[in-house]
Amino acid sequence: MSLKNPNSFIIGISGGSGSGKTSFIRQIRGHFSEEEVCFLSQDDYYKARDLQKEDENGIKNFDLPESIEMDEFYFDLVKLTNGMPVERQEYTFNNERKDAGIVHLKPAPVIIAEGLFLFSDPKVYNLLDMKILIHATDTQKIIRRIKRDRVERNYPLEDVLYRYEHHVLPSFESYIFPFFNKVDLIVNNNKSFDMGRDMLIAYLHNKLNPATTTG
Repeated sequence: MSLKNPNSFIIGISGGSGSGKTSFIRQIRGHFSEEEVCFLSQDDYYKARDLQKEDENGIKNFDLPESIEMDEFYFDLVKLTNGMPVERQEYTFNNERKDAGIVHLKPAPVIIAEGLFLFSDPKVYNLLDMKILIHATDTQKIIRRIKRDRVERNYPLEDVLYRYEHHVLPSFESYIFPFFNKVDLIVNNNKSFDMGRDMLIAYLHNKLNPATTTG
């Protein structure tokens, strides 16, 4: 028996690192109030740095499902569908330039959950009413990853490239690529995700306000 409230609607958005998930969701967020859509990110469920697994070279690997507090994420998602607010410390432990705040999540009729490992956990996967995958070529993803990690996280280039080759790409192949034929929508983001963004915005407006969008 599902713990999810059947009146809630959950959209899951995943994609490889550098595919553009964060930018896509940021633009969706700008079109809806907190009372309409709640946004939940798996980034805020990373385990503490000292709990992360190390690879054979002693480098912390954050690109594994076990790097996330998946059960906590699942139960917070269930809480939101049942009208209960959620508070969570913001994910910043991997960014020395930023102080952590508290994320306050309010229940809403639509919940958008985002993360690398949304689809690989059966409990979370089965909660999702719509599954969306943001995709870009490896070239585009690594360029975006370099820009993000060097500017926002102050990582040296050799570290970014090592992590992409040994952590990011194997994670994509194991936990994201197998779901390409199991999602409802793939948004290609090699140049722009504008069409996919506009389609989702229109769909959500129709779902939230059906009386104003029907003839």
